[in-house]
Amino acid sequence: MSLQQDIMSALKEAMKSKDQTALTALRAVKSAILLAQTESGAKEDLTEEQELKILQKQVKQRKDSAAIYLEQGREDLAAPELAEAEVISQFLPEALTDEEIEKVVVAVIEQTGAEGMKDMGKVMGMVSKELAGQADGKTISNIVKAKLS
Repeated sequence: MSLQQDIMSALKEAMKSKDQTALTALRAVKSAILLAQTESGAKEDLTEEQELKILQKQVKQRKDSAAIYLEQGREDLAAPELAEAEVISQFLPEALTDEEIEKVVVAVIEQTGAEGMKDMGKVMGMVSKELAGQADGKTISNIVKAKLS
């Protein structure tokens, strides 16, 4: 079953159980996927990699919003954002630990022969493609910077 079908079935379950948090989160994801499909101009389905990027973006948006709310002392607004991020995260593959990400980064650096920060873009591109959906860009970036400097 594709990710889009999984989201639709979860949306139906959320409707039946009257789970407003899940409904809001899943409707936003469904909307983002439909928007991405129409942007390309074609009515064909998105690749799994594209769907995962959309989900990661949705989770990141909610976590960023929650962080801003917490900075301002608005826990009442941060809690729903974090709950929605948790709902969306269920559809992402299991996140890798920093050590696992580091192994991939080291392997890519050895494979490309990267030396120094001038090669960061090349390394980041390859690692990001390899770890699509399993690690966020900020974590990858920090590890790549540490290894190249």
